[in-house]
Amino acid sequence: MTDLTGKTALITGASRGIGAEAARAFADAGANVALVARSADSIADLAGDIGSRAVAIPCDISRFWEMEQAVENCVTAFGGLDILVNNAGVIDPISRIEEVDPEAWGQAIDINLKGVFHGIRAALPVMQHAGGGTILTVSSGAAHGPVEAWSHYCASKAGAAMLTMCLHKEMGEKGIRAMGLSPGTVATQMQKEIKASGINPVSQLDWSEHIPADWPARALLWMCGPEADGFAGSEISLRDESIRQKVGLT
Repeated sequence: MTDLTGKTALITGASRGIGAEAARAFADAGANVALVARSADSIADLAGDIGSRAVAIPCDISRFWEMEQAVENCVTAFGGLDILVNNAGVIDPISRIEEVDPEAWGQAIDINLKGVFHGIRAALPVMQHAGGGTILTVSSGAAHGPVEAWSHYCASKAGAAMLTMCLHKEMGEKGIRAMGLSPGTVATQMQKEIKASGINPVSQLDWSEHIPADWPARALLWMCGPEADGFAGSEISLRDESIRQKVGLT
């Protein structure tokens, strides 16, 4: 397992699903973890479960000043920031373009795309000052192909994937490791919301076809180690059997 002793990771969307599992995995690997989410009670409970190496930081990532403050709080708590995991995301509103509420569509963009940018922009000064860092963004197959009633999700995930590439182009030679992770379908609350919509083929998948949330968490942990250096600037897919083998997933 990748050893993160002495490192500090900030994880957005840490209240449940992939984010919560990543927090546990990173803490088990020795890292300090800053848990960021809007659900203050949930991240407080998780921080309590993890112990002294975890801190809960309530934050709405769609507002840059809140993300900037979250990074500052992380640095105050642990003395630095080595890893940023841009995990927070929403699937609502699941609706066709002709029917979707424009404000709700825009709110999804604010979280899924602008929230990723806000995390990157807030973390970079700290990482640059320290001489480098790792920025991981949870992507999706929806970033690369259209899905009915997911125009907001596809567009925001495609934008976030491009942000990873832009970040690598601008900062890759300055010590910043930027990568994306496309986990496939994961057994989380988001999949329950997708299932309930009944609109597109993803909603018709049997629950048994979804991977457990600790798989992408373990992949994110692996991506922090030198074995993943060759993937800098690109997106890793957990649908790739060779990647699953590298991570140690079966």
